[in-house]
Amino acid sequence: MKLLSFVHQGQAGYGVLLNGEVADAGACLTLPSPGFAARFPDLGAVLAGQALPALAADVAGRAGSLPLAGLSLLPVLPRPGKIFCVGLNYKSHVAEMKRPDADRPAIFARFADSLGAHGAPLAYPGRSERFDFEGELAVVIGRGGRDIAEADAWDHIAGYACFNDGTARDYQRHTHQWTPGKNFPGTGAFGPALVTADEVGDVNSLTLTTRLNGAVMQQASLADLIFPLPFIVAYLSQFTPLSPGDVIATGTPGGVGDKREPPLYMQPGDVVEVSITRVGTLHNVVGPRA
Repeated sequence: MKLLSFVHQGQAGYGVLLNGEVADAGACLTLPSPGFAARFPDLGAVLAGQALPALAADVAGRAGSLPLAGLSLLPVLPRPGKIFCVGLNYKSHVAEMKRPDADRPAIFARFADSLGAHGAPLAYPGRSERFDFEGELAVVIGRGGRDIAEADAWDHIAGYACFNDGTARDYQRHTHQWTPGKNFPGTGAFGPALVTADEVGDVNSLTLTTRLNGAVMQQASLADLIFPLPFIVAYLSQFTPLSPGDVIATGTPGGVGDKREPPLYMQPGDVVEVSITRVGTLHNVVGPRA
């Protein structure tokens, strides 16, 4: 399934993308259990309630009811509980950053208000002179847990989405802590859809491509991850419980603007696209300086 969160006629909703239209879960679910939409008011609640199978069963064979073009998309999960980001997780990015190999992944956090949707403008942070792109695969947790074994990690993943970890490089490098450069409001993006794991299949066969104004900036196979997804899920769950709806941005490959010669940063009006095989394309235009 491809799952979307959106605003339609002033009301937030969610649904399933079917042939260019969206089956509105809040309007058309006919499950035997009454009050489905009231019990699961958003996609995060569906994940928390382990209700994806019921949603899939209900929309099976149904045509969409809302034209996708008429919807204003929201981030796939508008209110994720935790957003983890993995730094330096491709050899090509480690090399361009001139960092040594590590035994454990570099982990930092983003806040929910730092993320926008597919089609929304990326908010150019006015205090920054070095606004950079980072195309990534985002993992969405479907089943929570603590001390998850690597062998069981796939069972905890609901699906995947495209992610742009837009970064104010100057603020990122004020200290050894990256949080300030990663959390200006609206500087990142998450979408357009959550594609369930069964539809994506083998993650190692996916290719990630980031384009700036149509030119390829980053391209890598997900098989090139230094720390693969099961390791990341298991490691995170060692120090904090993972919950349904938590998001893990799994790292960016080499080719970031900051390490090009000369550096190439995003500017107002630039078009940024993050494409991942079988997951989709996240499209954003950089907005004016704040």
